[in-house]
Amino acid sequence: MKNAFFKGHGLGNDYIALDPDDLDFRLTPKNIRAVCDRHWGAGADGILAVASSRRADFGVRIYNPDGSEAQKSGNGLRIFARYLYASRRTRRKSFTVETKGGLVAIDLHLDKYREASDATVEMGKATFEPGALPCVLKVKELLERSIKVGAESLSFTGVSVGNPHCVLFREKGKSWSRDELLRLGPQLENHRLFPQRTNVQLAVPTGPHGLYILIWERGAGETQASGSSSCAVAGAAVRLGLVKSPVAVKAPGGTLHIDVDEDFSLTMKGPVADVFQGRFTPSFLRALS
Repeated sequence: MKNAFFKGHGLGNDYIALDPDDLDFRLTPKNIRAVCDRHWGAGADGILAVASSRRADFGVRIYNPDGSEAQKSGNGLRIFARYLYASRRTRRKSFTVETKGGLVAIDLHLDKYREASDATVEMGKATFEPGALPCVLKVKELLERSIKVGAESLSFTGVSVGNPHCVLFREKGKSWSRDELLRLGPQLENHRLFPQRTNVQLAVPTGPHGLYILIWERGAGETQASGSSSCAVAGAAVRLGLVKSPVAVKAPGGTLHIDVDEDFSLTMKGPVADVFQGRFTPSFLRALS
């Protein structure tokens, strides 16, 4: 179907999946912002666009709602996998997808309705080296490093899982507020230490295998859940000895389960749902042009 799209979510983090070859418009930053706008467009935390790949079964380009491009998205990959299966681009339950943040392997889990309601994604390895984010600090690893935000002196752990993350921990029994996320998130995302910006997580251990996080995504802002953020925080918490693998990472939208191997390879398992399939109307297409 011409100008068709598929909308799904992973724990409230929603994306639109589509094939650029089926569109009568280009995915420019301006058009991406228009499609993702929740009042004037279809509304989404981003767009998942089918791309060619010589290394994997499928390729995907991931766009943030501000029009910028993301390297990787754990929730986005689960939604993209469900889209591929629901649209019959594949009938296989296991396949690989190439992202700008690396190659991932995905296993779909079908429910009693034969729908892919859960997925397991091999998300690659976590690294704490500054060059991987990038971060301008001249240190070997970004473990509990000082960062100044306005008049505040904070401690962060930097981790890349194919995209950059700045994780701030509080000790068990304490908590972060949404007001703190809305205040610190944009300042940390655009901090001078991170020349290409970064995702931000405010985290607290809840037990030997549990974490609670609030999420500020680069290019998207506050989100209810994030697969790559959950992986990054789980990897960082295991590296710092705050929790042990496997880790249940709870966000406002729900819980993802992360396995952290000894070499910090990360495997994520979580739910995925579709919301609707549709087609952009002629009047919307005229508005884009």
